Amino acid sequence: MKVAIGADHAGYPLKQDLIPWLRSIGHEVTDLGTHSTEPVDYPDVAALVAGAVLGRTVERGVLICGSGVGASVAANKLPGIRAGICHDTYSAHQGVEHDDMNILVLGSRVIGVELARELARFFLEARFTHEERHERRLAKIRALEEADRHAP
Repeated sequence: MKVAIGADHAGYPLKQDLIPWLRSIGHEVTDLGTHSTEPVDYPDVAALVAGAVLGRTVERGVLICGSGVGASVAANKLPGIRAGICHDTYSAHQGVEHDDMNILVLGSRVIGVELARELARFFLEARFTHEERHERRLAKIRALEEADRHAP
């Protein structure tokens, strides 16, 4: 699977671990930065990863910041993005299966390397079910996004 990965400075070390690991299990990874521990703003990185997903140059994204919260908030501002912070494998696969989550968000100061790998694996192996109830709920999310674009 084609995957974009990005992190702010807090997430940089975890990103550097995940990239070769993801490649070793067969994924094509696009590294969208940051490329050091020099401070950067997580909304900028979130925009890059979300843009790759929305532009369909990748199928999914992985986004990392210190807690995961800021990057998730920023990514979810873009219509069509369904980014979820996950700290457990159930949420990582269920978020895709039921909510068509397209960006996994990780908090590098919250979880360790082994759990991050496990979460990424569950996220990337999961598939949206297309069950009627899930499609109906996604349509309601799209309607909320559309309404927000037309709000004063």
